[in-house]
Formats: sequence, structure tokens, C-alpha cells
Amino acid sequence: MVLSPQQRNKLDSNSDTFFYGMPRFVTHVDEQFIQQLTDLYRETLQPQSRVLDMMSSWVSHLPDDMEFAHVEGHGMNAEELAKNHQLDHYFVQNLNDNPKLPLEDASFDAVLNAVSVQYLQHPETVFAEICRVLKPGGVAIFSFSNRMFYQKAIQAWREGSESDRVNLVKAYFRSVPDFEEPEAIARPSTIPAILQMMGIPGGDPFYAVMARRKLS
Repeated sequence: MVLSPQQRNKLDSNSDTFFYGMPRFVTHVDEQFIQQLTDLYRETLQPQSRVLDMMSSWVSHLPDDMEFAHVEGHGMNAEELAKNHQLDHYFVQNLNDNPKLPLEDASFDAVLNAVSVQYLQHPETVFAEICRVLKPGGVAIFSFSNRMFYQKAIQAWREGSESDRVNLVKAYFRSVPDFEEPEAIARPSTIPAILQMMGIPGGDPFYAVMARRKLS
């Protein structure tokens, strides 16, 4: 296992189902981060592919100029997911209570997770599930910045540096033998931390870790 029991702890131990019960129609990162993420999706994903957007909300940041065969959404709030025009279908599930995905083996070309990996308490199981639902050669892309709901992020994430968090997500991928070696994109913010906290535009660092399911 990558994490110890203590590292999985959250400051708010109440069920995530209650925390996410009210919809939040906001973006949790700035426009520069969103543009970088959309550009990464455009460069990496293929048209007419099947995509799973995990831990999604009312927006998926997929390129509007790219058509997909199917985009499946997963999240914690049905009202948010219903507003997401890029989803063809969605389901609500608390992965910290039940990390098993109700999806068929090898049914997706890509699995995406934007700014939510910090909330997973059983990432080893979730990443194994992601690998299971990916087709051979399919890609999983996890993106994140330095923002979070602090009380809902796991201890390992809260206490780690930004580079520690990149290595943590790499370790999640490496815990599943059928993933290829993960690669990372790291673009730390050039704006001082105090200005980032004030929400100065362009202050969010951009990180992404991705890996493909092995072909055999």
C-alpha cells in the first residue's frame, strides 16, 4: 500500500456525501490553469474516443472543438453533473465509501480527474479500478494545483509539498502493475505565495501526472 492508515485521515471525518450535498457552481482553479488543462486534453485525447471524467462537476474542461463518442461523468453532486453539457451520461458515487466503479472492463480510452485526487482515501483501489476500465493503451490524466478543501484533503496531501504531491500521484500509478511508468508535467507558479492566496490571476501552479495502461 502507498499510504498508511494515518495518511488517509481527513480533518473533517464526516461523510463526503454530506459535504458535497449542496452544489457549487464555481471553478476551483484560475483561467490560466483551465486553459493549460484543455490544451493538454486536446494534445492527448483522440476524437471519437470514450472518456470517463471522474470526480467531475458542472464543467469538464474538454475542448469544445473535439467530438467524443461518449463522455461518462462521475461525481458527488447530481445537480452539478446535470448542468455539465459535455457529459452524455453520469452517475453519483462516493469513492471513499465504495471505490469500485460500476463500469465494464476495458470500456474507455481515457480517464480524467481534474483537481480532485487529493480527496481519495483509497487511491490504490481507485487506480486499480481506473486501469481495469481503461482499454489497453488507454490513458489516465490526473491534474491538480495547490488549492483544496483543506478539511477534506487526506493528511498525506495536506502535509506534502507540491513536488511531494506529484510523487504521490506517481506512486498511485506505480501501485498498479498494468500501468506504464507515469510522466509528469510540473509548472510551478512564478507568483509569490501571498499573492496566490489573494487570488491574483495566473497564480495557480499547474501539475498533471499521466500514464497509459500497458498493451499486454
